[in-house]
Amino acid sequence: MLCKEQGITVLGLNAVFDILVIGKLNILEMVQKVLHKDKSLENFGVLRNGGLLFRMTLLASGGAVMLYIRWKIMGTGPPAFTEVDNPASFADSVLVRAINYNYYYSLNAWLLLCPWWLCFDWSMGCIPLIKSAGDWRLIVPAALWFCLIGLLCQALCSEDSHRRRILTLGLGFLVIPFLPASNLFFRVGFVVAERVLYLPSVGFCVLLTFGFGALSKHAKKKKLIAALMLGILSINMLRCIVRCSEWRTEEQLFRSALSVCPLNAKVHYNVGKNLADNGNQTAAIRYYREAVRLNPKYVHAMNNLGNILKERNELQEAEELLSLAVQIQPDFAAAWMNLGIVQNSLKRFEEAEQSYRTAIKHRRKYPDCYYNLGRLYADLNRHMDALNAWRNATVLKPEHSLAWNNMIILLDNTGNLAQAEAVGREALELIPNDHSLMFSLANVLGKSQKYKESEALFLKAIKANPNAASYHGNLAVLYHRWGHLDLAKKHYEISLQLDPTAPGTKENYGLLRRKLEQLQKKDV
Repeated sequence: MLCKEQGITVLGLNAVFDILVIGKLNILEMVQKVLHKDKSLENFGVLRNGGLLFRMTLLASGGAVMLYIRWKIMGTGPPAFTEVDNPASFADSVLVRAINYNYYYSLNAWLLLCPWWLCFDWSMGCIPLIKSAGDWRLIVPAALWFCLIGLLCQALCSEDSHRRRILTLGLGFLVIPFLPASNLFFRVGFVVAERVLYLPSVGFCVLLTFGFGALSKHAKKKKLIAALMLGILSINMLRCIVRCSEWRTEEQLFRSALSVCPLNAKVHYNVGKNLADNGNQTAAIRYYREAVRLNPKYVHAMNNLGNILKERNELQEAEELLSLAVQIQPDFAAAWMNLGIVQNSLKRFEEAEQSYRTAIKHRRKYPDCYYNLGRLYADLNRHMDALNAWRNATVLKPEHSLAWNNMIILLDNTGNLAQAEAVGREALELIPNDHSLMFSLANVLGKSQKYKESEALFLKAIKANPNAASYHGNLAVLYHRWGHLDLAKKHYEISLQLDPTAPGTKENYGLLRRKLEQLQKKDV
């Protein structure tokens, strides 16, 4: 109840149930007596004797406490939303806002009646705003209010007390849980959200069941009405099965939304992201481009599209997209970092450094950005700066394997074997099962002539990743230096089987074979 806005409305539903079902009170009659200060109100002994007032006080107090706790958790104001989340709430005209809110209510009612248009996200232009008096969609909210007013009149004024109670209960269960999503009290961050219909569906079922019951009493063709009811139940069961199957995978869920909200940029973005995650970059590009076309200010789509183009070495367009993304949203740290990577690839090192620094300014704890900044410094032979950047990455994210690895390799390449060994051991304490770290530290230990320990790490790395040609090749070099020539020959051959073009391995294998031949001749 503290997590979702609709949860607290359960208290209101309890109150409605208590008043109508347990107390059996007539709401309209009570309101009239209160307004006219009628002394006969004292005759409603159930208020006192049945403990109704006490229960209402408890519910109200509990609700107030929960609202206070929620307010303390959220802070002094509601979350900040953007125009793409809820376009109607950002309309300048009060009339346009009111009309579109009522249209949204109508769509929610239609989803309860016919849950065919189901979509995981209804934002970003999924439902175009009603802006003119000639829009045919104005009929829809008018029809909704016609039905609601008719039901309300029956609920309050019907001579049949049972009908009044059932209709009031159904309307209460329908309307009260929907109030937090109505935009009446505060702006919400969605247009339509199926989750807010879970509780109102109880009231809808009460009204629908009562309606069919009333029809079956007065209609002559009762079998036809029963068949109609069964048909509706069967269709909704089928729809439930279909929708459940669409929720089995992300791809099915996202693709199911394309037919419901083809104008929603977020739908195309999610389909593209799913395709990219599954390795289908060509198809992902198409969906990302469509997302940007539908919403030219969709910075996340620009960032992801720029990333893919960067990986495909289409650096010019990638830079244009990422530059536009940071221009639209200057505090978009991920786009700044990716722009820096592209600029680094284009050898524009000063601009790349500035982009990385801007990303870190907007996101202080950004280990990946420090890692990429370190790579830039390494390319510029600014070794101390590179080591400091990678050290920052590992402080922020101790399991950042790439940063640890680059530190070991840089220290190894610059001849600081003791320091490289210390960094390697520190890294393996934090990430003991990382085979790339085992491999890098094994190389350092081999150069330091700690052959036994180096061999153990090489073998452990190979066990974790047996198809890495470089692991076998470097272990072969270790054995070659150590004098274990048969083992060296074995691992050279495995390395060449895995990668016949492995750099240096062919030459080293040739040297070993010549040495073995010389030894055989000496033995002869």
